[in-house]
Amino acid sequence: VQLQASGGGLVQAGGSLRLSCSVSGIMFSIHTLSWYRQAPGMQRELVAVITSDHSTNYADSVKGRFTISRDNARRTVYLRMKSLKPEDTAVYYCSVIRQGVAYWGQGTQVTVSS
Repeated sequence: VQLQASGGGLVQAGGSLRLSCSVSGIMFSIHTLSWYRQAPGMQRELVAVITSDHSTNYADSVKGRFTISRDNARRTVYLRMKSLKPEDTAVYYCSVIRQGVAYWGQGTQVTVSS
């Protein structure tokens, strides 16, 4: 199983970014996919989840600002982030659980300047 995240970068507060994560090695369409983030000195936290039937759930801190989506044909999960805040600065990871094992992408850095 491999996950490849991309799309991070440096953005000013109030700006937007879209993260992408391409996934291989699994039957993509049947799996729940997640985005996590980890800020310096902090624990990794769940940001957003999307199930196989496209149901979504978000951390309270990003509700109304972030949107998770998936394209099964492209085997890709996205995280659209808008109205970014400096506290959104973190390394963002995509993740999938397959047969009880969690797999992670390499992470993509998002830095929001004030």
